Amino acid sequence: MILTTTFRELGILPETAEALEAVGIITPFPIQEMTLPVALSGTDVIGQAKTGTGKTLGFGLPLLERVVVPADVEAGRAAPEALTDAPQALVVVPTRELCTQVTNDLLTAGKVRNVRVTAIYGGRAYEPQVETLKKGVDVIVGTPGRLLDLAGQKKLSLKHVKCLVLDEADEMLDLGFLPDVEKIMDMLPAKRQTMLFSATMPGAVIGLARRYMSQPTHIRATDPADEGVTQANIKQFVYRAHSMDKPEMVARILQAEGRGLAMIFCRTKRTAADIAEQLQRRGFASGAVHGDLGQGAREQALRAFRNGKVDVLVCTDVAARGIDVEGVTHVINYQSPEDEKTYLHRIGRTGRAGAKGTAVTFIDWDDIPRWQLINKALELDFNDPVETYSTSPHLFADLNIPEGTKGILPRSERTRAGLAAEELEDLGETGGRGARGRGGRSGRGDRPEAVTAERERTNRTPRRRRRTRGGAPVDPSATPATTATAPVPADESATEESAARRTPRRRRRTRGGASAEPVTATAATVTSTAPVTPEAAVDTVDTAEGPAAADTPEVPRRRRTRKSAEPQATEAAPAESPVTEPAAEAGPAPETKPRRRTRKTATTAPEAIEVEAAVDTVETTEAKPRRRTRKAAVGAAETAEAAEAAVTTAEGTTAVGPVSEATAEAAPAAKPRRTRKTAAAKTEAAAEA
Repeated sequence: MILTTTFRELGILPETAEALEAVGIITPFPIQEMTLPVALSGTDVIGQAKTGTGKTLGFGLPLLERVVVPADVEAGRAAPEALTDAPQALVVVPTRELCTQVTNDLLTAGKVRNVRVTAIYGGRAYEPQVETLKKGVDVIVGTPGRLLDLAGQKKLSLKHVKCLVLDEADEMLDLGFLPDVEKIMDMLPAKRQTMLFSATMPGAVIGLARRYMSQPTHIRATDPADEGVTQANIKQFVYRAHSMDKPEMVARILQAEGRGLAMIFCRTKRTAADIAEQLQRRGFASGAVHGDLGQGAREQALRAFRNGKVDVLVCTDVAARGIDVEGVTHVINYQSPEDEKTYLHRIGRTGRAGAKGTAVTFIDWDDIPRWQLINKALELDFNDPVETYSTSPHLFADLNIPEGTKGILPRSERTRAGLAAEELEDLGETGGRGARGRGGRSGRGDRPEAVTAERERTNRTPRRRRRTRGGAPVDPSATPATTATAPVPADESATEESAARRTPRRRRRTRGGASAEPVTATAATVTSTAPVTPEAAVDTVDTAEGPAAADTPEVPRRRRTRKSAEPQATEAAPAESPVTEPAAEAGPAPETKPRRRTRKTATTAPEAIEVEAAVDTVETTEAKPRRRTRKAAVGAAETAEAAEAAVTTAEGTTAVGPVSEATAEAAPAAKPRRTRKTAAAKTEAAAEA
């Protein structure tokens, strides 16, 4: 039975029929003819038909009829009060590519009536979509995620929706989308028309769909001449192929006679990107569409494919549903589909609207059990695929490939402009997964001002680390080992204050619960290899606790090592040193014992022995700068004689005799760098010197 009914006879508006006739659509398909009378009456519909049979207009035309636009008011079909800027119809789709395609179909059908249709989906900037909603829309086609985002931000109101359509309903009601779909339905008015359309509609999905519908009518449109599950005008071939030989087989199939546009489906995103690059190296104009690409790159590849600049589109299952491109003659399943539904949607990209197509499927040895389940469910005749290679004669015979064809496209046949010829649109992407992948742009990231700022950061001189001590910078030319112990002039108080600020905090030791007076030590550790005179030794001891210490800058960091003091001894050689004079005039110091940092206090000895102990301590320290043990080194005979000579020179009298045992025991406890002698003993020693 041949259908001769036209869209005008089905009762659609004259303006809608005029818009369809302008693009050559006059006679409806079976699903359209069966659905329109039921849907125009406002009844809920579940529509099921094979891929490529016009399901989009099957729900699109009734949806456009329920929308009130200014053209209806002018024609007298509606009252002015029925006009609104809020959405009156909503179409929910699973993929972005299907969203743009459905939007274009509805815009084509509603062009004469000026129906405002907008696409709302992720991967694009929010601002243009929000501005469009503020201006007013009549029909929204969107993906669940972005619809929920805008509704949650109070940018989208669904209170005036009269008609809801779920395209590819089996996918929309799957477990992944079901929570989002339920949230969207809760935002809609209770009184509305709901339509579900898909090529595959399992019984479980139909039972689930009835929860959201009111007495729906299930319409399943089939062609009496096409009784199988798949379309009869699609010639199918299934081969058992080796994974390493697949690229060569694909390259030879793409050179078959009469081949137009071709789509290659892969199971993984990585495989899709790899095959697209391999085909480009072999000379084919190919593009890729998969989830790791930014939305701009995905739309660029689809536009280039529709415009003929690219004749091979390598994609994952995101492009398996609803994509309608005229002129697709070959579909190649590079990897086995997951189930029979995926297989039907993949091969349904060819042989659309009555045209003929070819579907080739490669099955790995590991995928044989999965394929046998698909073959049984679809009642096909490929239970045991024949083993095939790129050189197999039956491959050339089945697909009409010329003899001698190799896996590289001859240069004379490379006439396509390629993917680079299609402009890459800046969609202001929101930075989702893969927004920068292979030509994708993540909104502000690739704008000129951002690129300039990034270059400035790259060319900037790296920051140098500065050495500090106590929070203040350290002069690398001056080290504590060469710091002189000279009095600070009065006009250099600022230097003294800065030195005091960077002095590390010292621990205070108490005796019997009372803190001892802090004593500032300014004697610096000076490196030297020359002998030390008694005057220099006494000056060093007196300077450590004399009144001049208040005017002497402190060493920034106190070292615990002992080094020789020849430079300091050379500078302190004159008898009348500016450091010792204030010490001699100071008079008796208070009896309060200063803070000590050593273990014990030297045993009180006679004045002469104290002087000898001080000298012995200095000489012992300079002789062994690295000793840190608590025991005193046993002095050798030469060391004792040198100490007696030094004391004789300092007092201007004869030697006081050999160093006694008490002096030898007191020497290690009187180290000038780590101890503090009593003020009285040091004052006497300074006076005698």
